Amino acid sequence: MDTHAPRRAAKSSKTIGIAAPEYARRRRQLMRMAGEDAIAILPAAPLRVRSNDTHYPYRQDSDFWYLSGFPEPEAVLVLVPGRAHGEVLLFCRERDPERESWDGARAGPEGAVDRYGCDDAWPIADMDEILPGLLEGRSRVYYHFGRDVEFDIKLMGWVNRVRAQVRHGAQPPHEFLELGHLLHELRLFKSAAELRLMRHAAAISAEAHAAAMAAARPGVHEYAVEAALLHAFRRNDAYAAYHPIVGGGARACVLHYIDNNRMLADGELLLIDAGAEYQNYASDVTRTFPVNGRYSVEQRQLYEVVLAAQQAALACARPGSNWIAGHDAAVAVITDGLLRLGLLKGSLKKALASESYKRYYMHKTGHWLGLDVHDVGDYRLAGAYRELEAGMVFTIEPGIYIAPGSKVAERWQGIGIRIEDNVAITDGGHEVLTAAIPSAPDDVEEALAPCGK
Repeated sequence: MDTHAPRRAAKSSKTIGIAAPEYARRRRQLMRMAGEDAIAILPAAPLRVRSNDTHYPYRQDSDFWYLSGFPEPEAVLVLVPGRAHGEVLLFCRERDPERESWDGARAGPEGAVDRYGCDDAWPIADMDEILPGLLEGRSRVYYHFGRDVEFDIKLMGWVNRVRAQVRHGAQPPHEFLELGHLLHELRLFKSAAELRLMRHAAAISAEAHAAAMAAARPGVHEYAVEAALLHAFRRNDAYAAYHPIVGGGARACVLHYIDNNRMLADGELLLIDAGAEYQNYASDVTRTFPVNGRYSVEQRQLYEVVLAAQQAALACARPGSNWIAGHDAAVAVITDGLLRLGLLKGSLKKALASESYKRYYMHKTGHWLGLDVHDVGDYRLAGAYRELEAGMVFTIEPGIYIAPGSKVAERWQGIGIRIEDNVAITDGGHEVLTAAIPSAPDDVEEALAPCGK
């Protein structure tokens, strides 16, 4: 029996979180950007049906959560800058002892004011009566158009009710703007509290990947390794930030493989792309390791190319460097490595110009990370890739994927490798939030050894 015990997440979850003053600061900042003649309207995420009368576990809309920390469905947050009788308003479910005995406690309008910092709150059933009056006199409406068609129709109905009163002196909004244009720029820059949560999510992910390494061996199914990941997430009060990818052998060459139902074989690599979500903040980590504990010659050669590409991208992770520089650096290293190993032909210059490397490396090297796994924020400003700044968090995840049937020697076929870490830009450079998870090949093999590999 394997007694190798993965490390527990380092920091107590009771010591971290987003405090009410930070939510208030975010709302004030957004309202300053919107201006005093604006109104912002954000509905909560709906409950989503899984089958018949059962639902998926509820997860709040990221923008709604960012501004309120309010965890319930059937709610609408309204921000009305400069309103004399209160700027932060919430429509939510009323307290209902009978429903609460089935579904759990509700905050109710009173709790929305007392616990979540709202200036005023009303029952969600009163929204049709009250919201048109909040729209009246506002020039601009900030809202996520197109996300929820049913709510879009309701909003236009409220606006039309104000328009119908123009002859009586009513002033309807005349400009409708995408809320994400303002809000997502705020979300791009993580606060100290957000970074603490993301470090904690990374620590939980480190425990989960250690557990997965302990569980993986020839003859074990991918879903058993997935179960080890999910157990580590839940024992630390976290969830999977996305459906884990647990792909052995050639399945690792399928970028979004999620079947996780095949048996692992001796001599295969296992690619695991899995991250914890803690208090709605995501981590996103990929490691690729040998099921039997030792990389073959070809596996190690390709792995070292990917690792060198990641290090090249990481060297570009500093304030003032532009977003695409890391990807370009990784592509150059991967292309050079593929040429050296005889998997591509010609010169480096021609291979880069023709993008022949895309046969084996077809995705970008990273993405923003935060409340969403693929987090919000523009990658370009005024047509040019933006510069990196302190507070930005993103992934660096180069890979090489040589699918079966590729026109290369058989010894290379069926090898898929990706190495992914989470990186925060700091004033002086960067911090690798997921550095506790081994990635150098010797370190990986050493970590596997106590697991009986």
